[in-house]
Amino acid sequence: MKLTDMTVSAQASALSSRDISSEELTRAYLAEIDARDTAIGAYLTVTADAAIEQARAIDAARVRGEEPGTLAGIPIGIKDNICTRGVRTTCASRMLENFVPPYDATVMTKLHEAGLVMLGKLNMDEFAMGSTTENSAFQITRNPVCPDRVPGGSSGGSAAAVAAGLAPIALGSDTGGSIRQPAAFCGVVGMKPTYGTVSRYGLIAFASSLDQIGPLGRSVEDISLLLPVIMGHDPLDSTSVKDGYVGSPASYTAGLRGRRIGLPREYFGEGLQPVVRDAVMQTAKVCESLGAEIVELSLPSLTHALPAYYVISSAEASSNLSRFDGVKYGFRAADASDPESLIINSRSEGFGPEVQRRILLGTFALSAGYYDAYYKKAQQVRTLIRQEFDRAFESCDLILSPVAPTTAYKLGEKSENPLEMYMGDVYTVPVNIAGLPALSLPVGADADGLPIGAQLIGPAFSEGVILTAAAHLERALKGAM
Repeated sequence: MKLTDMTVSAQASALSSRDISSEELTRAYLAEIDARDTAIGAYLTVTADAAIEQARAIDAARVRGEEPGTLAGIPIGIKDNICTRGVRTTCASRMLENFVPPYDATVMTKLHEAGLVMLGKLNMDEFAMGSTTENSAFQITRNPVCPDRVPGGSSGGSAAAVAAGLAPIALGSDTGGSIRQPAAFCGVVGMKPTYGTVSRYGLIAFASSLDQIGPLGRSVEDISLLLPVIMGHDPLDSTSVKDGYVGSPASYTAGLRGRRIGLPREYFGEGLQPVVRDAVMQTAKVCESLGAEIVELSLPSLTHALPAYYVISSAEASSNLSRFDGVKYGFRAADASDPESLIINSRSEGFGPEVQRRILLGTFALSAGYYDAYYKKAQQVRTLIRQEFDRAFESCDLILSPVAPTTAYKLGEKSENPLEMYMGDVYTVPVNIAGLPALSLPVGADADGLPIGAQLIGPAFSEGVILTAAAHLERALKGAM
């Protein structure tokens, strides 16, 4: 078996027993990237020399008799909006094309302490704004399952790298579904943790009240191994929670028996592809066969979640991205004759069309005379959605839903119709609005072999419950195939 075909737990076990070295494993992934990433476009920057140096340091520690950690020596890919000291961090934007952070994001510090080996930085939609990874200023990323299809976004590079075997695990960020949707499109597992459980320090902000870093892997076990490494309170992040952490389960003994699984009728209405609906409903039957009780419920405010999300996220993006003005750092226009034209030209040339569109929408929503009508009202809808989820979890333990209304669509198919692309976020954005944890799990495929994902949503800090249920469900689904 190729080293890159091994599960993360098998790789970790082989590294711990010194049957393989981290350098061997790292070189195996670098060889895969070198041979195959030209056709996929998952990586923007490959840090080969630094990765080998890191791997050798882990190997040397083990030779000395040290045990540096469960995942020490495991390679990992990092989404390019997470700051990496001394390594270019572009957000897939001309605005930050040459930005090299002088510090690490907190999650990077945690990964270094745990001994993981960074392979490089992964492509994304510019500033995490998009659902296809076609909005990158540098390259498109293709879906490894079918190269003429999108991998999803904005963490499309992360999902594609894992699906293609160019990284065993990866980090992405999720503002409105940007981990879960590409995971579903590429047939891998992706998790958005509870808001505040993973530090956002060093994550270049899109929408601060919605952004959350999370893991992607080929299996639920991969996620359960990586998630505890990155979770934890961080005094550098004012939104980081101090307690409430559940983390990953020590075992998967509890399963789904006795669990109540909610199916919100609003998630199964108009616009959902029949093949996706059938796959999710079949997943519900598998949950029943594992001892779960299926509960029908209603979350009526979810119909307002999408417009509320785009108002809130765009308003926060307008505020966050105002710092990129061509003066302090980042892209600077060359043909400016005065300060005003410098700012206008730098932002016009440095930001792509999708980013400009959302900045304009957010600026309008925050402007005098419109703040109450749009931003304030969107925040009121947010409160209603949180309250409805709270009530729903009084009658069920977890919620099962589709991740996206369709399977992966063709490259360029929706690039001329942003509204249609935005509608694809309808099942994922409520989770971000409410700050809840959710996991995307492959549950089938359509007639063309394109993966279908189902989403398990839980109350705040229920990561352990979600992972336990997902592990049993994953095992049952594989046994049925």
